[in-house]
Formats: sequence, structure tokens, C-alpha cells
Amino acid sequence: MSKQIIQTDAAPKAIGTYSQGVVYNGTLYTSGQIALDPETGSLLTKDAEKQIRQVFRNLAALAEAAGTRLQNTIKLNVYLQDLSHYEAVNSIMAEFFDPPYPARAALQVAALPRDALVEMDAVIAMED
Repeated sequence: MSKQIIQTDAAPKAIGTYSQGVVYNGTLYTSGQIALDPETGSLLTKDAEKQIRQVFRNLAALAEAAGTRLQNTIKLNVYLQDLSHYEAVNSIMAEFFDPPYPARAALQVAALPRDALVEMDAVIAMED
């Protein structure tokens, strides 16, 4: 099987040597998304809730560009600079997903690119 590289202006451009997403064997694998504004490439304010919402919007844009939906997420990985934002992730995630929710890991990390407060990557099933 061949892989399809996902590239969209609706999500932030890659800031390194990686693709925004790759579809392989019926599954979209996204690169980590931080709260970059797709139009300016700038990191949003240091407000954790605003950053979390932007990250979900960026992941949704990648899913749409691949021809699927964020709701089809199988696994979500969440990286937080501070686990005190864990509850905000839970409440905001419920704005973007309906049950049943995807599998998920949430980790506290020492640092993220551009000093972001949150980064997420997802494994998303393609539409049937």
C-alpha cells in the first residue's frame, strides 16, 4: 500500500522535517499539533483553554483535509506542560467529541515547541 501525505493551509504548516499528516492503510496519523494559528503561524496566547481549543481545531482541519472527521479518532495523545490543565482538556474535548470517546494518553512534559502549553497527535480512522 502507498501512503498519502496530507497538506492543508487550514492547519499550521510544519515547523520541522515532518508532514502534517500521513494516511496509510485506511488510517490518518497526524503530526503533533500545538496552538499555532494556521494563517499567521504564531502561537496563541498563554491561555491554556484557548490553546487546547486551537489544537483540536488544527486536528479537525487535518482530518477534514484527509477526508475524514475528528470524531473518527481512535487514539489521542495529549502532552501538557502542566497537568493542572488536565480537567480543561477533559471538558473541552467533550465540545469536539461525542461518546464513545477515543482511547487517550495524557502526559506532563518538561517543554513543548514554541513554549506551547499543550500538544496533541491523533490516529484517525478514514471514512468508510
